[in-house]
Amino acid sequence: MRPSGRQLNELRTISIETGVTRHAEGSCLIKCGDTHVLCTASIDERVPPFLKNSGLGWVTAEYGMLPRATHTRMRREAKNGQSGRTQEIQRLIGRALRAGVDRVALGERQITVDCDVIQADGGTRCASITGGWVALRLAVNQLMKAGEITTDAITDNVAAVSCGIYAGQPVLDLDYPEDSEAGVDGNFVMTGTGQMIEIQMSAEGATFSKAQMGDLVALAEAGVEALVSAQNAAVA
Repeated sequence: MRPSGRQLNELRTISIETGVTRHAEGSCLIKCGDTHVLCTASIDERVPPFLKNSGLGWVTAEYGMLPRATHTRMRREAKNGQSGRTQEIQRLIGRALRAGVDRVALGERQITVDCDVIQADGGTRCASITGGWVALRLAVNQLMKAGEITTDAITDNVAAVSCGIYAGQPVLDLDYPEDSEAGVDGNFVMTGTGQMIEIQMSAEGATFSKAQMGDLVALAEAGVEALVSAQNAAVA
């Protein structure tokens, strides 16, 4: 029995509200159960120096947790003092989102996706990727509407979900009580067409078999399919 009472293959309740900030070219507030993340996408008509005159665009991400996103207040992280965890997560978000972008069609411009965790209850990086794609989709829509690009730079949805082995059973979409006690924990980043982008898996006090890995992949595929449906409904 899961602490939340959910079925083994049941996602937390998903809510994606778009247009939550006035100034960002794309924005949404994604809620995956009690994990809430504000995602914004900002367009810059410049690219990093290493891409200058390349004709290629760039998508990058920044991630952070607000001081009371968790049970106790944490200190704000200055950009030059970010923890290793924060840097790792924002690089993951950037890599994931770029997998769904045609950088030639985007043109020589950069879109920065900011993911700020308002409330954390497990799965913040997965929620950030899923909501970050929605913000990115809306920003690209703005470019197309303005005639800045003529070909859609979004090639596919990108979404992510966690899966793990909790109390000896494979489960979908771990919340914090499960995540903190799971014997095996993984994050699955996939496209809307079911292609894998990245899998982060680790055993924490227990090992896992190929068969169990297959069970987790199957759960992730079903979870991502539902998340993609929520993304498409949000941007429709």
